[in-house]
Amino acid sequence: MCEQIKKELQEGSTVLGIEFGSTRIKAVLIGSGHEPIAMGAHEWENRLENNIWTYSLEDIWTGLQDCYKNLAEDVKTRYDLPLSRIGAMGFSGMMHGYMAFDADGKLLVPFRTWRNTMTEEACRKLVALFDFNIPQRWSIAHLYQAMLNREEHVKDIAFMTTLAGYIHWKLSGEKVLGVGEASGMFPIDSETGSYDAEMIKRFDGLVSEEKLPWTLEAILPRVLSAGEQGGVLSEEGARLLDPTGTLQPGVSMCPPEGDAGTGMTATNAVRVRTGNVSAGTSIFSMVVLEKALSGVHEEIDMVTTPDGMPVAMVHCNNCTSDLNAWVNLFGEFAETFGMKIDKNELYGDLYRKALEAEPDCGGLLSYNFFSGEPVVGLNEGRPLFVRMPDASFTLANFMRTHLCSALAALKVGNDILLKEEHVKVDALMGHGGLFKTPVVGQRILAAALNAPVTVMDTASEGGPWGMAVLAAYMREREDGESLADYLDHKIFAGQTGSTVDPEAEDAEGFERFIAAYKTALPVQKAAVETMRM
Repeated sequence: MCEQIKKELQEGSTVLGIEFGSTRIKAVLIGSGHEPIAMGAHEWENRLENNIWTYSLEDIWTGLQDCYKNLAEDVKTRYDLPLSRIGAMGFSGMMHGYMAFDADGKLLVPFRTWRNTMTEEACRKLVALFDFNIPQRWSIAHLYQAMLNREEHVKDIAFMTTLAGYIHWKLSGEKVLGVGEASGMFPIDSETGSYDAEMIKRFDGLVSEEKLPWTLEAILPRVLSAGEQGGVLSEEGARLLDPTGTLQPGVSMCPPEGDAGTGMTATNAVRVRTGNVSAGTSIFSMVVLEKALSGVHEEIDMVTTPDGMPVAMVHCNNCTSDLNAWVNLFGEFAETFGMKIDKNELYGDLYRKALEAEPDCGGLLSYNFFSGEPVVGLNEGRPLFVRMPDASFTLANFMRTHLCSALAALKVGNDILLKEEHVKVDALMGHGGLFKTPVVGQRILAAALNAPVTVMDTASEGGPWGMAVLAAYMREREDGESLADYLDHKIFAGQTGSTVDPEAEDAEGFERFIAAYKTALPVQKAAVETMRM
């Protein structure tokens, strides 16, 4: 196997996927068997500057270069070869947000990430205009809010894109997006596979009195579907990615995608009536629809698969950040008393403790909101733990409470989808950090959604592996071969995983927890209103 991989590295037939997550940039290189043969990573974190969640351009490029350097070093260590030639590559990132540039390619305002909840007024007006849900993190919401705020930069916009689109543009010169990622900028017409022409017309009409020097369509990236080529790595792009000059340009690049699209790909959830849940810093579920929803729900976003199929998405800004903070606190406690506990062991033991808890968490409540959570009507967050004096305050109940809290907002949105819209899901796949400890995250999620949850053997590879698979699909697909068929027959054939069915007691307990959670939401809102720095 090692000799085969060396041959593929020398021939330049490997495929690279790189994804910009919220806390980590990760690269995965795959060979002809589509399994990872080398990896690289870079840790990073967003910052709250002037009340805006952002990453600087320096953060982006130093992070990407360090991630790629670590990948190249992994190749050198494993195979004693330089990483000089690659057959295909693709880039993905946190969906949505706002990156606006002038005609000279200058970023006009700091990158506004998905985590910002500052566009409520714009969303309200756009939902009425389009009769279509526009979430606060979408690019069009940020653009229109900037216009409503009379921000000076708006008149100078020549191009706007997402983080993945920005990286792709700088490395290839092409201003394009994959359709799944584009669906988080502006609504997509699944019939045409591009932006909804009628909605673009309505928006241009809405802002016509502003006498802007651009139209919306002119400043948006061109939309491509999975399987199409999005450009090639330029000489300048190769040096940006690999300043050592080792990497050769000319690599075929697939359309850049968002982390939702790569998550669907990595879990084989792009076919109708399949779904997936990605649980990390944020959490979202994706269900591929067989028919349109009966109405507009502000808790549910309509996006697409990487090949343009309509998807109902419930996206929540907060998942594991507060949970991680508590685990870290327990780790600090242990170190105070001279106990050195491996981080994986610490997480595993505390997570498993939650399985000993009362199904409804014994009367404990927590709200994991580091940032706003529009699904439950919050524009700002305050992490909060509360209990009644007579609640059963045990470690098991405490840990289960925080695990349930991490999934609570997701359940609120999915209850609309599954109980009110009666959407059918044949298979629900889980991936992300929440599922790293076997069984625990699956069991709590199965209870929350009252549905079986499967975690594939490849789930730990996550988005960057899914991005590499999309790049491989561009390179390898046969005429007329759909993405769903490619994944079924060439990627996941023979793959195994574990499935956890919901236990009745767990599901009933989560219903009691969520009822108390909703009733006490005014406490969280009061915390937002009264806790000010």
